[in-house]
Amino acid sequence: MSELARNSGIALLLLLVSVGFGAWTTMEDPAVGEQIITLLRDSIMGETLDSSSALLAVKLFFNNLQACLLMFLGGASFGLLTVFIISTNGFVIGSVLELVREQHSALYVIAAIVPHGIFEIPAFLISGALGLLLAKALWREWEGSEDASVRAYAFGRTFLLLVVPLVAVAAGVEAFITPEILRFII
Repeated sequence: MSELARNSGIALLLLLVSVGFGAWTTMEDPAVGEQIITLLRDSIMGETLDSSSALLAVKLFFNNLQACLLMFLGGASFGLLTVFIISTNGFVIGSVLELVREQHSALYVIAAIVPHGIFEIPAFLISGALGLLLAKALWREWEGSEDASVRAYAFGRTFLLLVVPLVAVAAGVEAFITPEILRFII
């Protein structure tokens, strides 16, 4: 198994635990989920929801690319920022999914996530894995056994070749296709 796959598995495990914790927290206290949705609506999605599909796709692309880039570059904090971003996003996702599931249905949640999630989740996991790998490379350089700059260059190429296209496709699907699917379910 490659280092990228192994670290993607670590990122997935961390994401799943934090999604579960976010969902459980909202099951116990739905006000938590409502506060998160209000925060998202006010700070991130407010003006985006009123945008055309094309503008929405661009905004989603840059928002998700920023999160992925921070996860990757967060490896420079010896992985602390990477782990924090994965955990925070997982908690928010779990909380929002639970609140939406309570208000709609599990089918609605699946329809809202799967179409773009098949691209966005791998981008997220690869970014997290690259951040963890960057942290390991920096640690090994500190120990004197590796040149982190060589590894960082390779990780940057992987980010550009894998993550950026996945985020772009996910944004397009989320802006143009997911809303159409949801119209059939409502």
